[in-house]
Amino acid sequence: MSSLRDAHDFEQPCPVRDVLDRIGDQWSLLVLSTLESGTFRFNTLLREIGDISKQMLSRTLKQLEQDGFVTRTVYAEVPPRVEYTLTDLGRSFLQPMQHLVAWADENHRTIVDARAHYRASR
Repeated sequence: MSSLRDAHDFEQPCPVRDVLDRIGDQWSLLVLSTLESGTFRFNTLLREIGDISKQMLSRTLKQLEQDGFVTRTVYAEVPPRVEYTLTDLGRSFLQPMQHLVAWADENHRTIVDARAHYRASR
């Protein structure tokens, strides 16, 4: 019997690529950082993030739920109430995410300058 941890059982056998492909997209970090402050309904998340479309927020939340970062709770009310919150896994990612965001803030100017230098030298 093969182990669940066998490489062929994963969509992407490289753990770094597998995780970073998902959380490294344009919206996942913003959704996770917004959920850091608590539980939100869809429209509240939409307002908090600002420039994300409904379709993209829905897709991002589904992917984060699929990967275990977010829990979606549906309440049997009329109209239905749906809330999103971080799971333990999602909360465990906040500290490394904050380090990554801080690093990006600290080094963004250097990266932008390097890009400009590269384009100018071509």
